[in-house]
Amino acid sequence: MKTGNRLINGFKKQTQETIWNYLDGLADRKDVYSEGLYGILPQLSKNKNTYIYVHNTCVVVVVMDPCGAMKEIADEEMINDEKPLYFTGQRHRISPVYGLSEAVRSVRHELETSHIQKPVWGVLLTESNIMNAYGMEEVWEEMGITVIDELENLNNREIRVNTDECLPAGKKVMDALISLTYFTEPTEEEMNAFEQLDDDRAEDVKQSRKEEEVDEFEQLLRDFIDSLGQGESEGADDDIDEDEDEELDDEEDDDMEDMEDEDDEEQEDEHQSGSPFFGQPSGTVEQNNNVSVKVEILPPLANPRAELDKLVGCDDIKKRIDQLLALTRFNKMMCEAYPDIKQHEVALHSIFFGRPGTGKTTVCKIYGSLLHEAGVLSKGQVVVADRGTFMGTLWGDEERSVRQVVEMAQGGVLMIDEAYLLNTRNERDPSHMIIPLLLKMLADEKQRDIAVVLCGYKNEMMQLLDTNPGIPSRFPNRFEFRDFTIDELLEITRRRIKEYRYHFTAHAWQKFRNLLVSAYDARDPQSWGNARFIANQLEHIYIQHAQRCVKECPSDKSQWLTLTSADIQPVEVARPRPRIGF
Repeated sequence: MKTGNRLINGFKKQTQETIWNYLDGLADRKDVYSEGLYGILPQLSKNKNTYIYVHNTCVVVVVMDPCGAMKEIADEEMINDEKPLYFTGQRHRISPVYGLSEAVRSVRHELETSHIQKPVWGVLLTESNIMNAYGMEEVWEEMGITVIDELENLNNREIRVNTDECLPAGKKVMDALISLTYFTEPTEEEMNAFEQLDDDRAEDVKQSRKEEEVDEFEQLLRDFIDSLGQGESEGADDDIDEDEDEELDDEEDDDMEDMEDEDDEEQEDEHQSGSPFFGQPSGTVEQNNNVSVKVEILPPLANPRAELDKLVGCDDIKKRIDQLLALTRFNKMMCEAYPDIKQHEVALHSIFFGRPGTGKTTVCKIYGSLLHEAGVLSKGQVVVADRGTFMGTLWGDEERSVRQVVEMAQGGVLMIDEAYLLNTRNERDPSHMIIPLLLKMLADEKQRDIAVVLCGYKNEMMQLLDTNPGIPSRFPNRFEFRDFTIDELLEITRRRIKEYRYHFTAHAWQKFRNLLVSAYDARDPQSWGNARFIANQLEHIYIQHAQRCVKECPSDKSQWLTLTSADIQPVEVARPRPRIGF
């Protein structure tokens, strides 16, 4: 974008707090022609919500999207030339950004036909809370759109314009767009037709995607199982006793049935929270020599309190988070009751001690969502970074990376995993610059809308704290994630198989429990995977189970959900390394 297009650049800088004052200011400018109209794209212009701004250097199309306050996942990808969709936990709609981009394209085409060479940009003002907005900014930029979400009461808002000025540039552009626009309100029948067309189209796209996903999954599953079957030895089930197919006892079966009733609600929460069902958004850190580093961004959860309560173990963590939230809420109440009273300083930056698989990332995601829900953080997303995120190839890359990641995490949480790797023995290692740079930025009063969490092994993290006196004072909150007990790992297993509606036979459950106990007793404390160990074992079990079911084709479909002893295979566990010497 040329730097001369100041109008476009001005719109790109606006936020929820500044956009209305900016628009009012444009109405008073003598060099900008603005007009409200119906048309360009009727389904985006139900209540005269479309406005056009003309400057000597560019044209901007602004659309207000009074969709109601809701949390959505944006998907701008077109599949089989079908319009992209936005999803909530219960419904979907055609992407308003896509609609606006089509309007921008139409405007650009009409201008070119009239030999008017001006760049055209689109601005969407929406009431929706687009949960993966951070991951979509680059996509929207490529589409020529700026999105400002979480606005309120758009149906009752009207933007001031300055059509009376009749600037020559404005009149010339509006004459060129006469075939796209109209200035009288469309009839109710016309608008209903537009809405029904969108609803029907969206439903067709959704059904088409469902069928494609099912077909693709079935084909991948069959191909995968066929590849496994080529190397499988014969007679693998000869040693299985008939008794091993017995179900869990009645009491456990009843528990499983009760848990199944809750499945639909949990799946709905998962969809609303921006789960892997929708795909995780990502950001990009740009370094020198055109090197870019992908950064994972976890969207906020729809119901973080419920997710925290569902965690197995972590009682101390839950208690500490509740204490911190209580203080933040108390601060907010006091501020409303006594605006002039001194507020308690609430430090959000934290350190998570713990080994792999103890739930640090999960709790970090909940932490950000709870702080957002409490009104402390404006967005609640979690940006996941590590040493590789910051380290570049040229001098200065580290500072560039830190600044970009901090900006990306504004309104949410910056989680730096294995943060102790920023403390190496090599004094010339550029990673030593990262923590001081981060502390310097956090000292800025403007950096209040962010929480930074440093994660890693306890001993190594304590050594990191000793390297810089500013770290302990800036990160006063300490959360220690202990290893899960055997009973807690078994509970995690029950919950995970419940997600697929599986259940173990009594003998299979005992076999799995014995396997877990043996692995737990022989574990290396430094490399033990905790919940990751459970996840890995269940993946092996699911594969064995799928292979067996395809081979045996049981006529009783309930057996498709039954995990037997034949599905559980021995596993190797990393053992502690023997010491060398005396």
